[in-house]
Amino acid sequence: MVYKRVIRGALFRLHGGDAERVHETTLGALSRLSPALRFSTGTRNERTVFGVRFPNPVGLAAGMDKDGRALPAWAAMGFGFVEVGTVTRHPQPGNPRPRLFRLRESEAIINRMGFNNAGAQALADRLERLGPLRVPLGISLGKSKVTPVEEAVEDYRASLRTLYRRGDYFAVNISSPNTPGLRSLQDRTALTELLGELTSTADELAQGGVRKPILVKIAPDLTDDAIAELLEVCDQHGINGLIATNTTLGRDGLAAADQGLAGEAGGLSGRPLASRAVEVVRFVSKETGGGLPIIGVGGILGPDDALRMVDAGADLVQVYTGFIYEGPGLVHRVNKALVGR
Repeated sequence: MVYKRVIRGALFRLHGGDAERVHETTLGALSRLSPALRFSTGTRNERTVFGVRFPNPVGLAAGMDKDGRALPAWAAMGFGFVEVGTVTRHPQPGNPRPRLFRLRESEAIINRMGFNNAGAQALADRLERLGPLRVPLGISLGKSKVTPVEEAVEDYRASLRTLYRRGDYFAVNISSPNTPGLRSLQDRTALTELLGELTSTADELAQGGVRKPILVKIAPDLTDDAIAELLEVCDQHGINGLIATNTTLGRDGLAAADQGLAGEAGGLSGRPLASRAVEVVRFVSKETGGGLPIIGVGGILGPDDALRMVDAGADLVQVYTGFIYEGPGLVHRVNKALVGR
């Protein structure tokens, strides 16, 4: 309650309300505080999913800490796992600013960041210096903007090779709406080639052992037929799980006060995405007979949202926009609600 009544208002007013500058300031502060923070997982709620042991099922979604600048801090806040990225083979600045917008009455965000990050090698170097984390680390991989779509496979493979030693699982992001041509990789032919090469590369990197899990992150804007087709390709290549979902291009469910921002280009996250994200999770779970692990993400702003996601078939959940609006207490409330589920 202190966060929502006091801290959030101060943060939202900081830097004249520039959401991205506030994000950078907060991340910088967390990165400096990280060594001094005391590790706490909150309520223990362990589970093993796709062969990885999680201290609890509540994770930080990709996008919050693209370059892994504050990893110990996220663990100290009680997250059961953290996903960094999306990271690309080549460093890139992302799209022109402004590119991040708060829709406060809708408890939502629109972003068109464009995978701004320091590149795969810089992340690998940082993780090498940091050493092992106390919670599992996922790494979200994306296509560099300078790389033509027809050369995307090698772009992803290069990032996987660079980062393989440091990730506990890898998410193949083919669903961001902010990189031209990226979502075309969800089509059967392109996806078959991409996943075939990535799983083959991961097998080689495993050096005779069990390869690390590879997951696919999908868009909420796909039709059921398109999702079913995608799932067939995932099954053919032994993909270990699905992340459902990324941001949406839709603008349904926005409050009247936020309609002025509805025309901003980019992906929408937060409360308006919740029902569609649950629908996708439910469809995937039904289509796969519950056999494919799912990380549910999209519109989780409280325990009830997480419970709906898990009841629909999610094995783990992630938060991003909900964390911005609800603060660190959200992690503990959601984790407590999921005990025994």
